[in-house]
Amino acid sequence: MPERKRIGILTSGGDCAGLNAVIRAVTRCAVDVYGWEVLGICKATHGLMTRPPEAMPLDITKVDSLLTMGGTILGTTNKGDPFAFPMSDGTVVDRSTEIIEGYNQLDLDALIGIGGDGSLAILRKLAQQGGINLIGIPKTIDNDVGITERSIGFDTAVNIATEAIDRLHFTAASHSRVLILEVMGRDAGHIALNAGIAGGANIIMIPEISYKIENICDHIKKRQARGQDYSIAVVSEAVCTESGDVLEQGHFADCRLGGIGQYLAEQITEKSGAETRVTVLGHTQRGGISSPLDRILASAFGVAAVNLIAEEKYDRMVAWHDRMVTSVPIADAIKDYCAVDPEGTLVKTARGLGICLGD
Repeated sequence: MPERKRIGILTSGGDCAGLNAVIRAVTRCAVDVYGWEVLGICKATHGLMTRPPEAMPLDITKVDSLLTMGGTILGTTNKGDPFAFPMSDGTVVDRSTEIIEGYNQLDLDALIGIGGDGSLAILRKLAQQGGINLIGIPKTIDNDVGITERSIGFDTAVNIATEAIDRLHFTAASHSRVLILEVMGRDAGHIALNAGIAGGANIIMIPEISYKIENICDHIKKRQARGQDYSIAVVSEAVCTESGDVLEQGHFADCRLGGIGQYLAEQITEKSGAETRVTVLGHTQRGGISSPLDRILASAFGVAAVNLIAEEKYDRMVAWHDRMVTSVPIADAIKDYCAVDPEGTLVKTARGLGICLGD
């Protein structure tokens, strides 16, 4: 039995379904199997900047009801790079040493960080600088973390988007309309592609495949000529305009993608004459009860992360590959993001089903 340890766990970046299930799995395994102490760090690295560090003890009683709960009981943030942290007076300060000091003040033997590629990159840099024993767990609804085939939160997001498509079919058919569903996907089109196929969409648009409006309009007209008077289009928020412009919601201080659905609706209406409406799914994809697959993945990742600490194998990220949990160096996992392969199985599947991809 490994010596008694005190480990910390934090959730960083955007929230998603399955985070609480990871917290539950880590705590249950660490406490029940190894007899360790677990501290949940609040608000990601911001909790380690606070003095005293903001953390809560986690035990079986506290986490046992978390399996289906959305969000994260620890809180999270996707703002404030600790190496260039924006202060209230407008200055930018390197606060990395404060985070490392916070880790040491909590007397932790290891830290489990749950995050996407950006969060894991920051956590690894902190770990390298401060000698933190770090294990990473991939989570992102975009499913674009390198090496791992699945990240926590993706399956639930796809399920929610698919349900939205299922519901849109009926109203689209009732009014003979083109309905556009804009889904999340900061850099990659995995949600749009998976949900579009699962939901029976007629058009799927992802940032990895360029398009022409006339191709989309031709597809709509061909459907109309066959007596199919409505069409469902699913578009990833990261898709650009036909001329290559990135659309953002400008009233935010940082970059927030959005608006491609409305742009496409206006173009389709103008060039095809089809009555078009837009639904922006937004943060609905991040919330609610996690899917069974995300619960299973979260549980497997949480247990595997604790086992890596027991084996003292640090600077590694757990990953899903060939129907099993493995681990890879964090540096390798975040080196490249995982975009949709334009020649991959799902793209070929969509084409084989007669779905228009716009190219």
